[in-house]
Amino acid sequence: MAEKIDFSKVRFLIVDPNGLALQMLNDILAMLGANYVRRATDYDKAMAVIKEGGIDIVITERDLTPLSGIDMLDYIRKDPASRDRLLPVIVLTARSEEPFVIEARDHGANEFVAKPYTVDSLYKRLAAIIAFPRPYVNAPTYFGPERRRRQQPFNGPDRRGVDPNATPR
Repeated sequence: MAEKIDFSKVRFLIVDPNGLALQMLNDILAMLGANYVRRATDYDKAMAVIKEGGIDIVITERDLTPLSGIDMLDYIRKDPASRDRLLPVIVLTARSEEPFVIEARDHGANEFVAKPYTVDSLYKRLAAIIAFPRPYVNAPTYFGPERRRRQQPFNGPDRRGVDPNATPR
């Protein structure tokens, strides 16, 4: 844990249908110094809290009922009624296969944590959101945090393979 983050003023919403997992996450956040943690066990209860506002970070299980954590992300990032499209969201799931990581990323998750996780791995994701937030991208097919994490040097004129001076067809 390189950076020391003060979580005492961060307002968390944690969402997990498994009561034991929810309690463990709550205990970890308390251990890290969080004083404000709201808990929800399903999509509808979580959405009620999100619509009230006053949350700084959402940590949600991907698999919820009746809709998923990905559906929650879609609401936060895309719905015109969303109170805060920039609300940081961490998707937490045992489904750590690449398609699930890509799905969460492409729907606008700030971070992805695979279960089982360690306190250190969760802390690093929280620190990344708070201490090193990525800029948000607003494109026709995507709204969310910048998906590129590394800045790689490029010495050519056309990094994306698209000539900026080309005439559109």
